[in-house]
Amino acid sequence: MTSRKAAIFDLDGTLLDSMGVWDQVDIDFLAKRGIAVPDDYMAKVAPMQFRQIAEYTIARFGLKDTPEALMDEWDEMARVAYATTVEAKPGALDYLRDLKARGVRLAVATSLPPHLREPALRHVGMFDLFDAIVSVDDANDVGKDRPDVYLLAAARLGVEPCDCTVFEDLLVAVRSARSAGMRVWAMHDDSSDADWATICDEADGVLFDFHDAPRDL
Repeated sequence: MTSRKAAIFDLDGTLLDSMGVWDQVDIDFLAKRGIAVPDDYMAKVAPMQFRQIAEYTIARFGLKDTPEALMDEWDEMARVAYATTVEAKPGALDYLRDLKARGVRLAVATSLPPHLREPALRHVGMFDLFDAIVSVDDANDVGKDRPDVYLLAAARLGVEPCDCTVFEDLLVAVRSARSAGMRVWAMHDDSSDADWATICDEADGVLFDFHDAPRDL
């Protein structure tokens, strides 16, 4: 009897062409306050946690908002964008349907909370294709620099890590999933440009869209 194969997908920048959502949130948020986004702002906040970004933004621009108020405003702006404007990466929907038809188990492993990921997945017609949807919140709040979220996804699918292929766009995630004994295909996204050469060296394969995704997992 052959092992059951599984595919585990990141959302932002991998299945969803959504990384620009947060850039636009920053632009629109500051524009409402009459502030142009400084050239270094997005690079500065990229590695920060959500609350850190709020605190940094308040301090940098001298805003009177509380961190909670900022996070709520950003969250609502992002919720609308994820539910109405985010699109799937080219070929993603057909690829998922093809894997599903061939009996491959499908999961999402994401950092996005439910109120963002579910509207986005419904908007692009993918929500009902997945057998499991897990986030870093479900994996003891451990980020993707450790493989907990991928191992949890495999467990919920009822498959061994060695039978999983992970699709990710960030170098830290590629390394983490591979450390769990999973194969990893890397999706190119603008957010990963700086690390792309290293990603190409370390991933099992690379993609620019899902038309070139592996059919044999």
